[in-house]
Amino acid sequence: MAAHEVRSGRRIEDARRLAESGELDAAAEIFAELASDEREADRAQAAVGLAVVLEQSGDVTGARAAARVALATGHPEYAAQAACHLARGFERDDMTDQARAAWQAVIGVGTPAYLPAAHLALARIAVQQGDDREAEASLRAALATRDGGAASLAAQRLAEYLLGEGEPGEAADVLIEALDIPDVTDAGRLRVLLGIAHLDMACGQFAAAVESGTTPAEDGPPPVEHDEDPYGDAGQGDAGHGGAGQGDVGQGGPGGGGLDAGGAALAIELLARVLPLRGRDDDAEAVWAYGLDHPDPDVADQVRRRLHRAGPPPEPTLG
Repeated sequence: MAAHEVRSGRRIEDARRLAESGELDAAAEIFAELASDEREADRAQAAVGLAVVLEQSGDVTGARAAARVALATGHPEYAAQAACHLARGFERDDMTDQARAAWQAVIGVGTPAYLPAAHLALARIAVQQGDDREAEASLRAALATRDGGAASLAAQRLAEYLLGEGEPGEAADVLIEALDIPDVTDAGRLRVLLGIAHLDMACGQFAAAVESGTTPAEDGPPPVEHDEDPYGDAGQGDAGHGGAGQGDVGQGGPGGGGLDAGGAALAIELLARVLPLRGRDDDAEAVWAYGLDHPDPDVADQVRRRLHRAGPPPEPTLG
Protein backbone atom coordinates (compact mmCIF):
# COMPACT_ATOMS: atom_id res chain seq x y z
CA MET A 1 0.00 0.00 0.00
CA ALA A 2 1.40 3.41 -0.99
CA ALA A 3 1.92 6.05 1.64
CA HIS A 4 -0.98 8.13 0.31
CA GLU A 5 -3.32 5.15 0.70
CA VAL A 6 -2.82 4.71 4.43
CA ARG A 7 -6.09 4.24 6.35
CA SER A 8 -6.54 4.76 10.09
CA GLY A 9 -10.31 4.98 10.41
CA ARG A 10 -10.24 8.80 10.74
CA ARG A 11 -9.37 10.73 7.63
CA ILE A 12 -7.87 13.58 9.63
CA GLU A 13 -5.37 11.10 11.08
CA ASP A 14 -4.64 9.75 7.60
CA ALA A 15 -3.85 13.29 6.43
CA ARG A 16 -1.66 13.99 9.44
CA ARG A 17 0.38 10.82 8.87
CA LEU A 18 0.77 11.62 5.18
CA ALA A 19 2.02 15.12 6.05
CA GLU A 20 4.50 13.71 8.55
CA SER A 21 5.83 11.28 5.94
CA GLY A 22 6.34 14.06 3.41
CA GLU A 23 3.34 13.27 1.18
CA LEU A 24 2.24 16.92 1.21
CA ASP A 25 0.02 16.85 -1.87
CA ALA A 26 -1.88 13.80 -0.68
CA ALA A 27 -2.23 15.26 2.80
CA ALA A 28 -3.42 18.59 1.37
CA GLU A 29 -6.09 16.83 -0.67
CA ILE A 30 -7.63 15.22 2.41
CA PHE A 31 -7.26 18.33 4.56
CA ALA A 32 -8.90 20.46 1.87
CA GLU A 33 -11.86 18.12 1.52
CA LEU A 34 -12.47 18.06 5.27
CA ALA A 35 -12.00 21.80 5.63
CA SER A 36 -14.54 22.55 2.90
CA ASP A 37 -17.32 20.62 4.66
CA GLU A 38 -19.04 22.87 7.20
CA ARG A 39 -20.64 19.81 8.83
CA GLU A 40 -17.31 18.05 9.33
CA ALA A 41 -16.39 17.66 13.01
CA ASP A 42 -12.68 17.91 12.18
CA ARG A 43 -13.05 20.96 9.96
CA ALA A 44 -11.07 23.38 12.14
CA GLN A 45 -8.21 20.93 12.65
CA ALA A 46 -8.19 20.09 8.95
CA ALA A 47 -8.01 23.76 7.98
CA VAL A 48 -5.00 24.27 10.25
CA GLY A 49 -3.37 21.17 8.78
CA LEU A 50 -4.02 22.47 5.29
CA ALA A 51 -2.48 25.82 6.18
CA VAL A 52 0.66 24.10 7.41
CA VAL A 53 1.17 21.79 4.42
CA LEU A 54 0.41 24.52 1.90
CA GLU A 55 2.96 26.80 3.53
CA GLN A 56 5.51 23.98 3.45
CA SER A 57 4.72 23.59 -0.25
CA GLY A 58 5.33 27.29 -0.86
CA ASP A 59 1.71 28.34 -1.31
CA VAL A 60 1.60 31.18 1.20
CA THR A 61 -1.63 32.67 -0.13
CA GLY A 62 -3.43 29.36 0.05
CA ALA A 63 -2.02 28.71 3.52
CA ARG A 64 -3.35 32.01 4.82
CA ALA A 65 -6.77 31.35 3.28
CA ALA A 66 -6.92 27.97 5.02
CA ALA A 67 -5.84 29.53 8.33
CA ARG A 68 -8.65 32.06 8.05
CA VAL A 69 -11.13 29.22 7.59
CA ALA A 70 -9.88 27.64 10.82
CA LEU A 71 -9.99 30.98 12.63
CA ALA A 72 -13.58 31.57 11.53
CA THR A 73 -14.70 28.35 13.22
CA GLY A 74 -13.94 29.86 16.63
CA HIS A 75 -12.60 26.52 17.85
CA PRO A 76 -10.76 27.20 21.13
CA GLU A 77 -7.70 25.20 20.08
CA TYR A 78 -7.49 25.26 16.31
CA ALA A 79 -8.77 28.79 15.78
CA ALA A 80 -6.06 29.97 18.19
CA GLN A 81 -3.45 27.90 16.34
CA ALA A 82 -4.60 29.38 13.03
CA ALA A 83 -4.36 32.94 14.33
CA CYS A 84 -0.84 32.26 15.63
CA HIS A 85 0.08 30.76 12.26
CA LEU A 86 -1.16 33.89 10.50
CA ALA A 87 0.54 36.25 12.95
CA ARG A 88 3.95 34.62 12.73
CA GLY A 89 3.80 34.53 8.95
CA PHE A 90 2.86 38.20 8.76
CA GLU A 91 5.68 39.13 11.14
CA ARG A 92 8.12 37.09 9.08
CA ASP A 93 7.06 39.06 6.00
CA ASP A 94 7.20 42.42 7.82
CA MET A 95 3.44 42.89 7.49
CA THR A 96 3.17 44.59 10.87
CA ASP A 97 -0.44 45.75 10.78
CA GLN A 98 -1.68 42.33 9.70
CA ALA A 99 0.49 40.66 12.34
CA ARG A 100 -0.94 42.89 15.06
CA ALA A 101 -4.48 42.09 13.95
CA ALA A 102 -3.75 38.35 13.95
CA TRP A 103 -2.25 38.46 17.45
CA GLN A 104 -5.29 40.40 18.61
CA ALA A 105 -7.41 37.64 17.09
CA VAL A 106 -5.53 35.14 19.27
CA ILE A 107 -6.55 37.18 22.29
CA GLY A 108 -10.08 37.33 20.95
CA VAL A 109 -10.28 33.53 20.82
CA GLY A 110 -9.32 33.62 24.48
CA THR A 111 -7.63 30.22 24.87
CA PRO A 112 -5.36 30.70 27.93
CA ALA A 113 -2.42 28.69 26.59
CA TYR A 114 -1.96 31.08 23.66
CA LEU A 115 -2.44 34.40 25.46
CA PRO A 116 1.09 34.87 26.87
CA ALA A 117 2.75 34.63 23.45
CA ALA A 118 0.15 36.96 21.94
CA HIS A 119 0.61 39.66 24.58
CA LEU A 120 4.40 39.49 24.29
CA ALA A 121 4.17 39.70 20.51
CA LEU A 122 1.93 42.76 20.69
CA ALA A 123 4.40 44.37 23.10
CA ARG A 124 7.25 43.61 20.69
CA ILE A 125 5.37 45.19 17.79
CA ALA A 126 4.50 48.24 19.87
CA VAL A 127 8.16 48.74 20.83
CA GLN A 128 9.21 48.51 17.19
CA GLN A 129 6.68 51.22 16.35
CA GLY A 130 7.68 53.43 19.27
CA ASP A 131 4.34 53.09 21.06
CA ASP A 132 5.50 52.87 24.67
CA ARG A 133 2.00 53.11 26.12
CA GLU A 134 0.73 50.14 24.10
CA ALA A 135 3.91 48.19 24.86
CA GLU A 136 3.47 48.76 28.59
CA ALA A 137 -0.18 47.66 28.46
CA SER A 138 0.72 44.47 26.58
CA LEU A 139 3.56 43.65 28.95
CA ARG A 140 1.27 44.10 31.94
CA ALA A 141 -1.25 41.79 30.27
CA ALA A 142 1.47 39.17 29.72
CA LEU A 143 2.49 39.46 33.37
CA ALA A 144 -1.14 39.02 34.43
CA THR A 145 -1.31 35.62 32.70
CA ARG A 146 1.07 34.34 35.42
CA ASP A 147 2.75 32.09 32.88
CA GLY A 148 6.20 31.40 34.35
CA GLY A 149 8.21 32.17 31.24
CA ALA A 150 6.14 34.92 29.67
CA ALA A 151 5.54 36.71 32.97
CA SER A 152 9.26 36.71 33.73
CA LEU A 153 10.15 38.17 30.35
CA ALA A 154 7.34 40.72 30.56
CA ALA A 155 8.38 41.79 34.06
CA GLN A 156 12.00 42.25 32.99
CA ARG A 157 11.11 44.39 29.99
CA LEU A 158 8.51 46.35 31.90
CA ALA A 159 10.83 46.98 34.84
CA GLU A 160 13.59 48.18 32.52
CA TYR A 161 11.16 50.56 30.87
CA LEU A 162 9.85 51.89 34.19
CA LEU A 163 13.38 52.38 35.51
CA GLY A 164 14.17 54.35 32.38
CA GLU A 165 11.09 56.48 33.02
CA GLY A 166 12.22 57.26 36.56
CA GLU A 167 9.64 55.02 38.25
CA PRO A 168 11.71 52.63 40.37
CA GLY A 169 8.85 52.06 42.82
CA GLU A 170 6.56 50.83 40.06
CA ALA A 171 9.39 48.72 38.65
CA ALA A 172 9.87 47.10 42.04
CA ASP A 173 6.14 46.33 42.30
CA VAL A 174 6.22 44.63 38.88
CA LEU A 175 9.24 42.52 39.80
CA ILE A 176 7.77 41.48 43.15
CA GLU A 177 4.57 40.44 41.37
CA ALA A 178 6.59 38.27 38.98
CA LEU A 179 8.64 36.71 41.76
CA ASP A 180 5.39 35.74 43.47
CA ILE A 181 4.59 33.37 40.57
CA PRO A 182 5.53 29.83 41.73
CA ASP A 183 7.12 28.64 38.46
CA VAL A 184 8.56 31.94 37.27
CA THR A 185 11.72 31.55 35.21
CA ASP A 186 14.95 33.54 35.46
CA ALA A 187 14.25 34.53 39.05
CA GLY A 188 17.89 35.56 39.50
CA ARG A 189 17.62 38.21 36.81
CA LEU A 190 14.38 39.45 38.34
CA ARG A 191 16.09 39.82 41.70
CA VAL A 192 18.99 41.73 40.17
CA LEU A 193 16.54 44.15 38.60
CA LEU A 194 14.72 44.44 41.92
CA GLY A 195 18.00 45.36 43.56
CA ILE A 196 18.59 48.02 40.89
CA ALA A 197 15.11 49.42 41.52
CA HIS A 198 15.90 49.65 45.23
CA LEU A 199 19.19 51.39 44.46
CA ASP A 200 17.34 53.98 42.41
CA MET A 201 14.79 54.44 45.17
CA ALA A 202 17.66 54.86 47.63
CA CYS A 203 19.18 57.55 45.42
CA GLY A 204 15.88 59.40 45.43
CA GLN A 205 15.59 59.21 49.22
CA PHE A 206 19.19 60.31 49.81
CA ALA A 207 18.73 63.24 47.42
CA ALA A 208 15.48 64.26 49.12
CA ALA A 209 17.18 64.06 52.51
CA VAL A 210 19.99 66.35 51.34
CA GLU A 211 17.49 68.82 49.92
CA SER A 212 15.60 68.95 53.18
CA GLY A 213 18.55 70.59 54.89
CA THR A 214 20.37 72.50 52.13
CA THR A 215 20.30 76.09 50.92
CA PRO A 216 18.07 77.32 48.10
CA ALA A 217 18.40 76.05 44.56
CA GLU A 218 20.81 78.76 43.39
CA ASP A 219 23.43 77.43 45.80
CA GLY A 220 23.06 73.81 44.68
CA PRO A 221 25.00 71.83 42.06
CA PRO A 222 24.02 71.86 38.39
CA PRO A 223 21.09 69.60 37.45
CA VAL A 224 22.03 65.99 36.73
CA GLU A 225 21.38 65.03 33.12
CA HIS A 226 19.88 61.58 32.51
CA ASP A 227 19.84 59.53 29.35
CA GLU A 228 16.58 57.87 28.40
CA ASP A 229 16.79 54.33 27.07
CA PRO A 230 13.43 52.55 27.49
CA TYR A 231 13.71 48.77 27.26
CA GLY A 232 17.49 48.97 27.53
CA ASP A 233 19.76 46.79 29.67
CA ALA A 234 19.04 48.06 33.15
CA GLY A 235 22.06 46.16 34.45
CA GLN A 236 24.40 48.42 32.46
CA GLY A 237 23.34 51.69 34.05
CA ASP A 238 21.55 53.05 30.97
CA ALA A 239 18.05 52.41 32.24
CA GLY A 240 16.84 53.61 35.58
CA HIS A 241 18.36 57.06 35.64
CA GLY A 242 15.34 58.47 37.36
CA GLY A 243 16.15 57.51 40.95
CA ALA A 244 18.02 60.59 42.03
CA GLY A 245 16.09 62.57 39.48
CA GLN A 246 13.18 62.49 41.90
CA GLY A 247 15.11 65.03 43.94
CA ASP A 248 18.45 66.21 42.54
CA VAL A 249 20.77 67.46 45.25
CA GLY A 250 20.50 71.15 45.90
CA GLN A 251 17.47 71.67 43.69
CA GLY A 252 14.97 71.91 46.54
CA GLY A 253 13.83 74.67 48.85
CA PRO A 254 15.65 76.34 51.72
CA GLY A 255 16.85 74.51 54.76
CA GLY A 256 15.35 74.53 58.21
CA GLY A 257 13.64 71.58 59.78
CA GLY A 258 15.93 69.21 57.86
CA LEU A 259 19.03 67.25 58.74
CA ASP A 260 21.79 68.46 61.00
CA ALA A 261 25.30 68.81 59.58
CA GLY A 262 26.20 65.19 60.30
CA GLY A 263 23.04 63.84 58.72
CA ALA A 264 23.43 66.06 55.65
CA ALA A 265 27.03 64.92 55.18
CA LEU A 266 25.98 61.30 55.56
CA ALA A 267 23.21 61.68 52.96
CA ILE A 268 25.64 63.34 50.53
CA GLU A 269 28.16 60.56 51.01
CA LEU A 270 25.61 57.77 50.57
CA LEU A 271 24.21 59.35 47.42
CA ALA A 272 27.67 59.89 45.96
CA ARG A 273 28.72 56.32 46.72
CA VAL A 274 25.54 54.70 45.38
CA LEU A 275 25.41 56.58 42.07
CA PRO A 276 28.50 54.83 40.61
CA LEU A 277 26.77 51.50 41.16
CA ARG A 278 24.31 52.68 38.52
CA GLY A 279 27.07 53.78 36.13
CA ARG A 280 26.67 57.44 37.04
CA ASP A 281 30.20 58.48 37.95
CA ASP A 282 29.78 62.04 36.68
CA ASP A 283 26.69 62.52 38.82
CA ALA A 284 28.58 61.18 41.84
CA GLU A 285 31.39 63.68 41.26
CA ALA A 286 28.82 66.47 41.09
CA VAL A 287 27.37 65.38 44.43
CA TRP A 288 30.82 65.26 46.06
CA ALA A 289 31.58 68.71 44.64
CA TYR A 290 28.34 70.06 46.02
CA GLY A 291 29.13 68.65 49.45
CA LEU A 292 32.67 69.98 49.46
CA ASP A 293 31.41 73.46 48.56
CA HIS A 294 28.43 73.33 50.88
CA PRO A 295 27.53 76.76 52.34
CA ASP A 296 27.53 75.26 55.82
CA PRO A 297 31.23 74.91 56.73
CA ASP A 298 30.48 72.08 59.15
CA VAL A 299 28.74 70.04 56.42
CA ALA A 300 31.56 70.75 53.97
CA ASP A 301 34.19 69.68 56.52
CA GLN A 302 32.39 66.42 57.33
CA VAL A 303 31.91 65.65 53.63
CA ARG A 304 35.62 66.24 53.05
CA ARG A 305 36.53 63.81 55.85
CA ARG A 306 34.07 61.22 54.53
CA LEU A 307 35.49 61.50 51.03
CA HIS A 308 39.09 60.99 52.05
CA ARG A 309 38.86 58.53 54.90
CA ALA A 310 40.23 55.04 54.33
CA GLY A 311 38.24 51.87 54.70
CA PRO A 312 34.49 51.36 54.91
CA PRO A 313 32.41 54.04 56.64
CA PRO A 314 31.34 53.39 60.23
CA GLU A 315 27.73 52.71 61.14
CA PRO A 316 25.95 56.06 60.73
CA THR A 317 24.21 57.76 63.60
CA LEU A 318 21.91 60.68 63.00
CA GLY A 319 21.89 62.04 66.48
